[in-house]
Amino acid sequence: MVSPIDIQKALSGMDYPATKDQIVQHAQKQGGDEEVIEALKKIPDREYEGPSGVSSAVFG
Repeated sequence: MVSPIDIQKALSGMDYPATKDQIVQHAQKQGGDEEVIEALKKIPDREYEGPSGVSSAVFG
């Protein structure tokens, strides 16, 4: 199970706004584990204004 902390760690240093693809690529470069990457691949394909929006998409 992915935690919000795992998501935030993977998104550390991310520049916003960012698209879903940019977020997934950033998390992969940051060394996010497979569960985090899979969770991020499932979020809606849109632009996100910040990490809280990404977390809401993952856990909402």
